[in-house]
Amino acid sequence: MRAQVDEQCVIKANSQFWEQMLAMTVEPVSLPKETCVDAGHLLGSVDLSGAWKGRIEVRLAEGLAYLATGTMLMQAVETVVEADALDATKEIANMIAGSIKSSLPRPCAMTVPESVIETERYCKLPAEEDSLVVMFRHAAGDLMVRIWEQECVE
Repeated sequence: MRAQVDEQCVIKANSQFWEQMLAMTVEPVSLPKETCVDAGHLLGSVDLSGAWKGRIEVRLAEGLAYLATGTMLMQAVETVVEADALDATKEIANMIAGSIKSSLPRPCAMTVPESVIETERYCKLPAEEDSLVVMFRHAAGDLMVRIWEQECVE
């Protein structure tokens, strides 16, 4: 990636959100050649434009998404409904992307977050020329953050 975003930037952004907002810890994990999240995971994403154009994706295992939602809403996990989990996933993507955005070249604008439930397994290499993937682990499930750079003005 050409922008000054590295694994430590993503780890810091995640730590700020999970620890400060939810009092939860997600541990970064070393990546094998390829890493995957299972079908049924929740995907939250934002697009960025300006001096840096790209996308930031947050992919949460269903168990982690529902636990985070319950924590955010201060309700039992078993009472969380799909619509609430999708809304919470948007907010998680928004908060993490906002933190990462501070490391990107200016000007840089961020879209309103979107979220969906992915019906297929998603696999990605840890680092490619145009993207960076960082995986995190929690007892409730895995979390993948992917920063995909489409264009960067030097």
